[in-house]
Amino acid sequence: MPDSLYLRLWFPRFEVADLLPNAVSVMSQFPYSPQRPGITYLALHPVSWNEPTVLERRFEPGVTPEEAVMIASDLLHEDYAYVFEANWDLWTPTEDSKQWILKPFGVEFIVHGPEFEDGIFEREGQVQVDLGSDAAFLHEEIDLSGTAEARVRANIQRLVDFSVKLEKNTQATGRSLWSESEENLAQKLIARLQKVQ
Repeated sequence: MPDSLYLRLWFPRFEVADLLPNAVSVMSQFPYSPQRPGITYLALHPVSWNEPTVLERRFEPGVTPEEAVMIASDLLHEDYAYVFEANWDLWTPTEDSKQWILKPFGVEFIVHGPEFEDGIFEREGQVQVDLGSDAAFLHEEIDLSGTAEARVRANIQRLVDFSVKLEKNTQATGRSLWSESEENLAQKLIARLQKVQ
């Protein structure tokens, strides 16, 4: 059963003025899809997820992280969450599973203010990257052999490369790769890939 997959990041400084610079540092490391580059959507949520957004913008074509953050910076509050959407290319099988294609998949960067949702950042990260379903990294419905194995490994490598770039090029002092079911993704990946060896 596919799970939602999240990469959660914590930073040493967590003042309101640090929220958006931290977001830019994370989004600048992301491998954007050449087919759908840049930030394609921005939403600002006040106080909690139950409240209506105070700002939503779609960008076609996408804009740079700096441009999106500049728009959000006019409404900088400690009890807001800032959501930025983007795409990266992952390998996916065609409907008949005979070929694999690079296809854009949506990702959300969620920046939690210190007082948003009663301090939700403590467990979900100051910046949380919603990577979508873990199915793109496991493809449990497909027999992994030859090309399929290489494509799944390429998707996993893309995730690992992004995580390494975040570690090297941001000020994040803590990070966690987490799935909705709380199963360890690394263990699931190892078990999945060991089946083909």
